[in-house]
Amino acid sequence: MNKLNRRRFLKGLGVTVSLPWLESIASRSVRGEEPVEPPQRMLMISNNLGILSTPFFPENTGKDYQLSPYLNELADFRNDFSVISGLSHPDVAGGHSTENCFLTAARGPTRSGFRNSISLDQYAAEALGPVTRFSTLNLGVNIDKANRSLSWTRDGALLPAEDRASVLFHKMFVQEEAKAIKQHLQRLEERRSILDVLMDDTRKIEIRLGQEDRARLDQYLTSIREVEMRLESEREWELRPKPVTDQPEPQDIQDQKLFFEKFDLMLSMAQLALESDCTRIVTLMVDAFATPAFQLHEGQQTSDGYHNLSHHGQAEEKLAQLEDADRQQMGLLHKLLQNLASKPQGDQRLLDYTSVLYGSNMGDANTHDNTNLPILLAGGDYQHGQHLAFRHDENAPLCNLFVSMLQKLGIETDEFGSSTGTLSGV
Repeated sequence: MNKLNRRRFLKGLGVTVSLPWLESIASRSVRGEEPVEPPQRMLMISNNLGILSTPFFPENTGKDYQLSPYLNELADFRNDFSVISGLSHPDVAGGHSTENCFLTAARGPTRSGFRNSISLDQYAAEALGPVTRFSTLNLGVNIDKANRSLSWTRDGALLPAEDRASVLFHKMFVQEEAKAIKQHLQRLEERRSILDVLMDDTRKIEIRLGQEDRARLDQYLTSIREVEMRLESEREWELRPKPVTDQPEPQDIQDQKLFFEKFDLMLSMAQLALESDCTRIVTLMVDAFATPAFQLHEGQQTSDGYHNLSHHGQAEEKLAQLEDADRQQMGLLHKLLQNLASKPQGDQRLLDYTSVLYGSNMGDANTHDNTNLPILLAGGDYQHGQHLAFRHDENAPLCNLFVSMLQKLGIETDEFGSSTGTLSGV
């Protein structure tokens, strides 16, 4: 297959690679041309031990709800977020075993032979196509890379999270030397040659197959075509210069005890990735389970590791430390919203084009309960400024919110995971 035929083949599959959204393009409206709408983005954050529910959830509902103690930390952005109670994933129970299912909703994580399903970010990336250099970025804080991730492939394979800010920065902004680019392009060409051989071999046997085997072969060919598209996209992006940033290269924080500093750093990297249009989809898993005793404030450390603190048994000392940690996380979320709001995007703010989901697979880590999950949705130009409350004895599917988020991205779908539709009220 020559290059021209390959290009036609890929175009026939609907493959396109678009340029990043630029202010100069949007300004065409000043010249009387049709303005270009900035793209929507998603940032999904999960702390796998959750937060204390009583100081998080408001007591009343609707638009006139009174801010809870935790939400007071976000008072400046009251009209830019919604807090949602009464959501969970049906048949996703088993305490900590659910931590990898937050964005997948795969049922029965404790059952024998359990296999995860595709995560929300990867589903969205597949639907959007290669519109940015990175289809998604999967980040972590104190992450156990071998066992935990928010991102999972369609086949249920874990996608390791990156917890080194310097590596992310290099991927996004440091231009490789010509020699390194050439070597990478050669490797891509070798992989494409292998795919060509596979395609030729499968076509030779196709005519001898029955209907059922043809269906299996079609699935196999579809997988090859998807790899073809990814390789072509990767090649196109490899030939383009990377964006420029005036931000200095970050220094990695190795000490797991500096939990909030690491969390803050990875949030800043997520923001940088979104505003530079390196990607439009970011996940961030805060692995509190793997976090040892950590620094609450300078000169003050927790009395135990995060996991043991979460099993507080109503002990006042542990509850006080957890509340302190939760409030600091709300403070980091406030800083993120503030930064996104300060970045212009067309005639609005980057925050208005970024759906920020903060939540957890844990409704109550103390009792290993996976219902009534703490969920906060900010930005994205939804109907914010409200407490949406669903039944606490019969939760609405969290995936209904996921469908609403996918539609906000411009993806035409009415289902994902265990959804029964969109989430009413957002």
